[in-house]
Amino acid sequence: MGTITPESIVGDLRYLQLLSRSFPTIADASTEIINLEAILNLPKGTEHFLTDIHGEYEAFQHVLKNGSGAVKRKVNEIFGHTLRESEKKELCTLIYYPEEKLQLVKEREQDLEDWYQITLNQLVKVCQNVSSKYTRSKVRKSLPKEFSYIIQELLHESSIEPNKHAYINVIISTIISTKRADDFIIAMCNLIQRLTIDLLHIVGDIYDRGPGAHIIMDTLCDYHNFDIQWGNHDILWMGAASGNDACIANVIRMSMRYANLATLEDGYGINLLPLATFAMDTYGDDPCSIFAPKMNFADGEYNEKTLRLITQMHKAITIIQLKLEAEIISRRPEFGMENRKLLHKIDFERGVFMYEGKEYALRDTNLPTVDPTDPYRLTDEERELVDKIHASFMNSEKLKKHMRCLFTYGGMYLVCNSNLLYHASVPLNEDGSFKHVRIGQKEYWGHKLLLKTDQLIRTAYFDEDCEEKRFALDYVWYMWCGPDAPSFDKDKMATFERYFIADKELHKETKGYYYTLRNRADICDNILREFGVEPGPHSHIINGHVPVKTIQGEKPIKADGKLLVIDGGFSKAYQPETGIAGYTLVYHSHGLQLVQHEPFQSRQKAIEEGLDIKSTTFVIEFNSQRMMVKDTDKGQVLTTQIRDLEKLLVAYRTGFIKEKE
Repeated sequence: MGTITPESIVGDLRYLQLLSRSFPTIADASTEIINLEAILNLPKGTEHFLTDIHGEYEAFQHVLKNGSGAVKRKVNEIFGHTLRESEKKELCTLIYYPEEKLQLVKEREQDLEDWYQITLNQLVKVCQNVSSKYTRSKVRKSLPKEFSYIIQELLHESSIEPNKHAYINVIISTIISTKRADDFIIAMCNLIQRLTIDLLHIVGDIYDRGPGAHIIMDTLCDYHNFDIQWGNHDILWMGAASGNDACIANVIRMSMRYANLATLEDGYGINLLPLATFAMDTYGDDPCSIFAPKMNFADGEYNEKTLRLITQMHKAITIIQLKLEAEIISRRPEFGMENRKLLHKIDFERGVFMYEGKEYALRDTNLPTVDPTDPYRLTDEERELVDKIHASFMNSEKLKKHMRCLFTYGGMYLVCNSNLLYHASVPLNEDGSFKHVRIGQKEYWGHKLLLKTDQLIRTAYFDEDCEEKRFALDYVWYMWCGPDAPSFDKDKMATFERYFIADKELHKETKGYYYTLRNRADICDNILREFGVEPGPHSHIINGHVPVKTIQGEKPIKADGKLLVIDGGFSKAYQPETGIAGYTLVYHSHGLQLVQHEPFQSRQKAIEEGLDIKSTTFVIEFNSQRMMVKDTDKGQVLTTQIRDLEKLLVAYRTGFIKEKE
């Protein structure tokens, strides 16, 4: 037990008195120590890392359901040669989509009772396998209340023992005869899904161009164990929900650009009618052709009239955005972004843009709301429109719920089991040292910079109106497109140029030094140390943000395995560039694996044809010994608890504290 001296007990007496309320007797304290010691010697739970989901909710949900291929692997292990391939596929589909699959089975199955009998036995075997590395108490907490007792009986009894064989069969037959088989199957399938992923890390960018960020957030709000490292698109939405009008305009512009109105309208009930009316009035006979949305990734089919309207709305909100951003840039000279105010560089008579001594023809010269003498002033109609949309964002209950979830479970970075997770970058100088960034009166860098920006994003949302909040609100927008923002880290966001100037030279956005230096192992070691992680064989930095162009031979594993970039293109818009459809990083007791996914066809095909996501698994690190709970962060916490309980035992036995009845 190690030497626990009377002196050490005297020092901790007040704390031990409190602890004795939970464990009032020697027996209680001893039982808890035995329990915690047992947990320390279980295999560590499986962590899944996903990033840059960008609203692709169907693929996201499927990856959660199939545990990035883990369910299929378990089914193969258990039924390798005893089931045909087609039967294993059927079983997997049932586990992923129990409700829908049951409907299909009932339509075609002749002898339903026989099917129930076989299927329930199979599900019990899979469930026994996935629950084997958890304590009974943890499994019990995951069980649906109505079936808790029965599932426990089935999981912890062996059908190999002849005496128990009949017992299990009777339980299963009774489930069928009482017409509870469907509900029981659904409960078992959900339990398997839940136990396959112990902890889910979302390394940023839930929001953006895909059709259902709100559906992903609904899934996460009800998820059993997860955390989020905010990405630039999440921060943009947090800024919008905090009431920053430039962030609101950006969010709407992105939605129009990809003809994705579902998240705004269906998800959050944002009223876009004022924008539609304004756009029709202002650009009624303007083809607005450069603002036509990118339809190959739209969230639905739109007729010509609707598309024309989205195109006009896209143009209207883009001009408004450029003006709103200029207001912040003028108000905050310390942001050093004066060079991003560009409307005054337009020669309206000749339709050209003057930039660094060169002239560029404008791709669109019809700008009726821009006054050449005061180009950044919003017209009265624009100001009224901004106020209406602002109110719509501030009054969305669903948006408030999702933002609370992002704030409660999220942050700029996370250290977990010697991995450092953040979405984009930690700004660096050319020589690899941490870049000093001035915020207000002070300079911040490295770890302190991410802490400070995290705090500012929270201040913008939660604080009462005061100068700190007003500054924080402007800074959230800076986090989206500011050169020194860790969530952006490029010299500029070329929004104006990409729309209005054909010359691609002006579209270039130069990334910060971090993005090249992170290929070096010594730089990664420095960053790990800066965040309190001792560099070692099992320490990694995990990033998203920049899609890995697998198609061009780019690799997600950098710096001799110290850094992993796992943005593989969940977003359909990136798939032509990446050549794949996303990565999942899986960290289980045997080691670290990277799972590369091919594009997900559709939920419909997954249910009807059993079309799973095709995934290829690469082993990054293999542990010769299984990692146990005692080797994890949670293990350290439990070890401290055991030490405290051991002190309590000594306090009881030496009479410092008396046992209670």
